[in-house]
Parts: sequence; C-alpha cells; structure tokens
Amino acid sequence: MVFSSLLFLFIFLPVFLTVYFILPKNLRNLILFLASLMFYAWGEPVYVSIMIFSTVLDYTCGCIIDRFRKHKLIPKLGLGLSLIGNLGMLGFFKYADFFISNTNALFGTHWDLLRIALPIGISFYTFQTMSYTIDLYRGKIQVQKNIIAFGAYVAMFPQLIAGPIVTYATVEKELNHREVTFEDFGLGAMRFIEGLGKKVLIANNIGLLWDQILNTPINNLSIIGAWLGAISFGLQLYFDFSGYSDMAIGLGRMLGFRFPENFNYPYIAKSVSDFWRRWHMTLTGWFREYVYIPLGGNRVSKPRFYLNILIVWFLTGFWHGAGWNFILWGLFFAVLMIIERSFLLKYLERLPSFISRFYLLFVVTISWVLFAHDSLEQAISYLKVMFGIGTNSFINTPSLYAITNFYVLIIIGIVFATPLMNNLKARLNEWVVFAFYVVTLFLSTAYLVDATFNPFLYFRF
Repeated sequence: MVFSSLLFLFIFLPVFLTVYFILPKNLRNLILFLASLMFYAWGEPVYVSIMIFSTVLDYTCGCIIDRFRKHKLIPKLGLGLSLIGNLGMLGFFKYADFFISNTNALFGTHWDLLRIALPIGISFYTFQTMSYTIDLYRGKIQVQKNIIAFGAYVAMFPQLIAGPIVTYATVEKELNHREVTFEDFGLGAMRFIEGLGKKVLIANNIGLLWDQILNTPINNLSIIGAWLGAISFGLQLYFDFSGYSDMAIGLGRMLGFRFPENFNYPYIAKSVSDFWRRWHMTLTGWFREYVYIPLGGNRVSKPRFYLNILIVWFLTGFWHGAGWNFILWGLFFAVLMIIERSFLLKYLERLPSFISRFYLLFVVTISWVLFAHDSLEQAISYLKVMFGIGTNSFINTPSLYAITNFYVLIIIGIVFATPLMNNLKARLNEWVVFAFYVVTLFLSTAYLVDATFNPFLYFRF
C-alpha cells in the first residue's frame, strides 16, 4: 500500500483516523501500532515478522541497558546485541547477494545467490531502532517501558517505508503524551496534499520522460537526450522523495507528531556541502551523529578528517544500495567534499551565485546517472554519451520530440524546486490558497483513477 493510492486515501486513512480519534487517548499507540502492521502487511505480509523481531529485540536491549546501567559490561552487551541484530538483518537481506556475487567474481567460486526479496523500509527502521539503543546507552533519553508505545515508534506507518528517519529522541515525549488541535490537523492535511501533488502530478509524469530515455538503446541516444534524461531523473527523484517526506510529515502532524524536515530546496544550494545540508537531511544527520562524530569529526588531523569523510560517504552510498554504482556515487560526493573543504569553498563563496549554483547542479546531475542505473557499466556508458565520447549525435528526432512534449512539465518542476511558489503562497489570500489545495487534491485523485501502481523510488533502497 502506498500513500498515493485510492485505497489508502479513501479507505485506509479515513477508517484509521476515525478509530484513532474516537477511541480513548490511552489506546492511540495501540491503534497506531496495529494499523501500521496492517499497512505494512498489505505489501509485505511475510516480513512483518522481521519488524516485530526488531521491535522486541531493541525493546529488550533497551531494558537491559537501563536495568544494569551501573554495571560496566552488561549495558555494552545490550548495545552490542542491538547493533549486531539490526546490522545483521540489514546485511543479510540487503547485501548478502552483493558479497556472494563479488566473492564469486574475485575467487572464481560458484556459490548460488540467495535472491531474497528486500523487506520494504528495513534500511529506515533499523537505523531508527539503533538510534534508540545508542542514545539510551549514552544517557540522552529515558527507557521506554511500554512495548506497545515502542512498537508504535518502530512501525509508525506515516514514515515507515522511506523516512524521514525519525530518531527516538525526536518523538520521545510525543509517544507518551500528544495533543492534536484542529490547526495541527489542518496544517498536516495541507502538507500531505502538497506531497501528494508533488508525487502524483509532477514526479510520476516527469518519470515518464526518464523511462522513455532510459529505454532508448544507448546507440540511439543523443547527447542532448542524455542530459535531458539525467535532469528529468533528478527532478523525478526530488519530487518523488520530498513528496513522500511531505506526506509523512503531514500525516505525523495530523496524529500529534512533529517529524523533522527532510528537504530544504536542495537544488538552490551553492556547494555540495550545502546540498547535503538540504537533501535527505535526516539521513545526513544520522550519519553525522552516529558515525562521523564518533570517528572524531573535524576535530582531528587533516588526513584523518578526510578519511572520516570517505568512511561516512562510502557508508552513505552503500546504505542506498548493494552495488558498486552506489559506492562510487557516495565516494564521488566524498571527493567533492574533500576538494571543497581543502580550497574550493572559499572560491565558491566569492563567485556570483549563478556560477556556484551551476557548479552544484552540474555535479549533482552527473551523480544521478550513477544513482539511477542498475549497474556501473550502464552508468558509465550513459556518462560517455553525455560527454560526447563516442559516435552519438548531438541532437536527434526523439530528443526533439521529448523536449516538445515535456518542456512545460520540466519548467514547472524547476519552478517548484525553488522557494518561489512557497513565497508566493504566503502573500496570497487564504481562500485562494485553500482553493489551490482543493484543486491539487482533485487533480491528484483524478490522475490516480486511471494510474497504475506507482511506488516511491526510495522503496527500492
């Protein structure tokens, strides 16, 4: 089940909200937990057991850490069990075949691939549950003694599948006590509609252009067509993922939670460092808090500082997918960040804004080619076309046709990827704004009536 579906919008969500607000407040965590399991089981009935196991594991480890806090060894064992359990599950389901195939290639072995389906959302909820045991061990939060409340945190359907990554500390108080005002509910509903419009009206339709270019034989792809494809994928990914985050944040607010922001107009950034302060902010924050700072951050020697950046971005790339293209994608950003920290940032800050923004958009567009393809070989072949390495034409009839059919949508995407429309909304009459949301909801619903299954891109990660 996905948010951008008629089933969710007109059956699951209304029924859930009715039950959630009618029954006593002390049952809300139970209702949320059960509804979240049902939501997850709709698409992954077998892997609900994995989520329940993760819940029980980290709840138990948390109790061990708290119960034996004054003991020197036992809290470390509790934390270690949590980390091993979560990373072990993530490693087995997500990376087992990657290691087997690379071992076969390196040593000439013939081990069979496991071909196990990746449980949806496991990359997100394992990171969330680890934040609980790590922060509890550090003494930053209180132990959660109610397993139903903890289960509601782990399985919470608004942000279960693709984030934002909500650390336990962020919602600790709200899990135990939360209030929902009419204003909160209304603002949450508006935020949800914004995300729905991003996903259904912009991301899905720009995705048609990317699919068209991706399915074009590489020999028939023009240079302009290749750049157009990379740009369209970058826009699709932004509106798809930020749209999901908007819907998750909106749903959370409707239920009394304040989830952290996950995007802040990343395409207007002026450097790679600035971009990653704006894109998937909760993932960046998680790696900073639980990997980068424990490694020493920037309070170390320069060589060690650069090594820390490489480690963090290797892990960031690998987190996104079990493939060398994702690893290279992460290291690509690591190298750029090291270059910026070494000398480039001071020059970017002096240059006119349009030059630094062009630099950022140029390198990010190249990075999306690595991100979008299933293999490193495909990505390299595509990049060669983009830079005119080969016999591909500069422009051809299919690319002209694509520009003619999609230029309006691309312009709309570019405009909405900036704060321009949000600033305009703040100046409009409230009834005009209300009408905008009504029309967005109506058009999104109309589109979904004839649409096929449209999963979010980050489901695959």
